[in-house]
Amino acid sequence: MTVMTSTTASTLAPLNATFKRLHHFSHLASIASWDQAAMMPAKGNEARAAAMAELQVLMHQTLTDPALKALFAAAEKAELADADQASLAEMQREWALVNRLPQELVEAQSLAGARCEHAWRTQRKANDWQGFLGNFREVVKLARQEAKFLADATGTTPYEALMDKFEPGMSETAITQLFGDVKTWLPDLISKVITKQQNETVVAATGPFAIDKQRALGVEVMGLLGFDFEGGRLDISTHPFCGGVPQDVRITTRYNEATFAPSLMGIIHETGHARYEQRLPRDTLHLPVGRARSMGIHESQSLSFEMQLARNPAFLQLIAPLVKKHLGDQAAFDAANLARMITRVQRGFIRVDADELTYPAHVILRFEIERALIAGEIEAEDIPALWAGKMQDYLGVDVAGNFENGCMQDIHWPMGMFGYFPSYTLGAMYAAQYFATIRKTHPDMDARIANGDLSPVMDWLDANIWSQASRWSTDALVTRATGEPLNASHFRRHLEARYLAA
Repeated sequence: MTVMTSTTASTLAPLNATFKRLHHFSHLASIASWDQAAMMPAKGNEARAAAMAELQVLMHQTLTDPALKALFAAAEKAELADADQASLAEMQREWALVNRLPQELVEAQSLAGARCEHAWRTQRKANDWQGFLGNFREVVKLARQEAKFLADATGTTPYEALMDKFEPGMSETAITQLFGDVKTWLPDLISKVITKQQNETVVAATGPFAIDKQRALGVEVMGLLGFDFEGGRLDISTHPFCGGVPQDVRITTRYNEATFAPSLMGIIHETGHARYEQRLPRDTLHLPVGRARSMGIHESQSLSFEMQLARNPAFLQLIAPLVKKHLGDQAAFDAANLARMITRVQRGFIRVDADELTYPAHVILRFEIERALIAGEIEAEDIPALWAGKMQDYLGVDVAGNFENGCMQDIHWPMGMFGYFPSYTLGAMYAAQYFATIRKTHPDMDARIANGDLSPVMDWLDANIWSQASRWSTDALVTRATGEPLNASHFRRHLEARYLAA
């Protein structure tokens, strides 16, 4: 907990009060957004969109109050402890970002995103790309305007300026180099693993799997992973997500009675996000320094749970009895077979259902398309053809004409969230680096997990990531936790060890 001197308290008090007010507004916006996705009837969308836009304007007005400039100037001159300096820096970063954007653009983006996302829910199911384009063109136009405002103010590229909202300090050049390296070895690795797995016997699970039973399984696994049900809940939405606020975390999944694994893995993924939120330090929740460090770090938590932990044979051995308890005792649910089933590598259409080996290919193609879109090198109309070409090149999958399972499958673009997708593969890289570090301290980690002791993982994440919030830059956070900044070689070694080992 930060201990303030009287001078520090008096200097930062008005700024802290402003950001506490913004925190309360953000709380309301988060819960309203969750309701919009999970509970709201269709005819409520226009009214909700207007209310959400008004709230965004109110938050924008709060942070663009001219009086804040003097308050920041005074705080910069004060002698502050290191923790307070870090808090001030995070407040300044958020303040600067908001002040680069005009109020009318913020309002227009909120309205356009709400309309596009709401229509997308039905247009996707109808495979209606042409209908979707009507709203989506406006979202793209406004995102380009935002990118120009931010890039002009910071001297970066337009795409990097948008990406900085999610990955502060990460450059477009660095992402391009990271992903370029992955593309040199990933296709061959995918082919080798698929060939290897063709010689394995996997007993298929026999459904159907009732939704209430899938939900009961998910809830029990959430409890095993430490989710606090007095501070959160599980619901259903078109696209799985984690929302709400740290004191009231809302996660969602979607179910298919023909298969249970996607909903279970989706729940585990979102539980990783939720545990991060639930364990953020309570004394700074109302301040930017008390929030998650970046979306890459956030995704590293969900992927630590879903990819590193949940696809570990030791964890699958632990939960195999739970799967049988809820879904029935069949040979497919024996621990060894369950592990082969959950780690099956397949070239498929859907990112959120992808295995951890093909997942980066889904992310890289989205990164390449949205980067070109924001740069004005392509238009929205060009996306389906580019998408189909890259899916064929990277995964050997024919998605031509299948918009529902192709370029319309994600919620990010309808909402105007350009620059987010790199966070997913960054998160996978961070997660691999975390677990390499944990294994050095706990070489018996797998045996302990199989016996139900998840403390080597949970305690390490709590101490090194969750409790640190945004006290440090991303590089500093990762270096303090693992002894080095991001090192993508851990990711490649993890995939080769898990999927090519005899």
